[in-house]
Amino acid sequence: MRTPPEPASGTARTAAGVLADAAAEHATVVLSAHVQPDADALGSTLALAEGLRRRGARVLATFPEPFVLPASLSWLPGAVGLVPSSAVPSSPDVFVSLDAASPGRLGELAPLLDRAGTSVVVDHHASNPGFGDVRVVDPGAPATVTLVADLLDGIGVTLDATLATCLYAGLSADTGSFRFGSTRPDTHVLAARLLETGIDHADISRRLFDTAPFGWLGLLSTVTGRARLETAVGAGLVWTWSSTAEAAEHGLPGEQLEALVDVVRSTEEADVACVLKGQDDGTWSVSMRSRGATDLSRVATALGGGGHRAAAGFTSHADREGTIAAIRAELSTSPSSRTAARPRAVPD
Repeated sequence: MRTPPEPASGTARTAAGVLADAAAEHATVVLSAHVQPDADALGSTLALAEGLRRRGARVLATFPEPFVLPASLSWLPGAVGLVPSSAVPSSPDVFVSLDAASPGRLGELAPLLDRAGTSVVVDHHASNPGFGDVRVVDPGAPATVTLVADLLDGIGVTLDATLATCLYAGLSADTGSFRFGSTRPDTHVLAARLLETGIDHADISRRLFDTAPFGWLGLLSTVTGRARLETAVGAGLVWTWSSTAEAAEHGLPGEQLEALVDVVRSTEEADVACVLKGQDDGTWSVSMRSRGATDLSRVATALGGGGHRAAAGFTSHADREGTIAAIRAELSTSPSSRTAARPRAVPD
């Protein structure tokens, strides 16, 4: 019998109770990050999966197709134990969605939200519409891993270096190494807890942020060289484009394109930075970042995507010019001001 949906204000205590009961009953729990998981999504999934295993649950951790991890994340503890979506049961006792702003971000795993005995959604995206039976959704949280840390506390799992490595990876990535305005006092309190377990935070940061193949330099030169600045669009727009095919020409996987927007966003004259990433199926995956004057959550939602105020994205089925034209149109109607508060950025 399915659990009735809770309101979006459902607390971590309720979710922890569901998970603790599942572990005590040795129930089957499937956990999934969003498609093409980043450090926050994957770190959240791996940490909670390991915590539930320690409490006795039968756990399968996965994420939607394409079932490929970039080298920058494949080293995380527990990553080798991930299974493809085809290997998980279609009706688990509990299904946990982590860091997914909408059911669509779960790809072929989205039906488990309804088929599982109970579905739990753990997320920090402002655009999350509220889905799942039990919701732990806090747009004010700097990363989903902070919510997972609370859940681990709630089910009685002690943090050690293995769990802390996963959590710290997500925390440092989604706070921009604690540079973004979403960082709160309790963010540093959690970071201190994680460091106390003895993790090598310098090595984690090096693997996440400071390691890339030599081909990255060539791709970066090409993509930044074609960047365009349009100061008359909204509060200013800088944008460029690339593709998985172009990445391959430089000997790089398509996942490497995700890092481009963090380079383009440094442009002083533009509030919004945008990178269009051509996919093998002909669509464009669009990443957007704001310095603070533009609500990109609203823009992305209008274009079929979602995210945060300062970091959002969507998928476009139009061609490149049609895609950027749609972005220009939304930015031109978006309430913004060049004198707005400085960035409160949170990556997708």
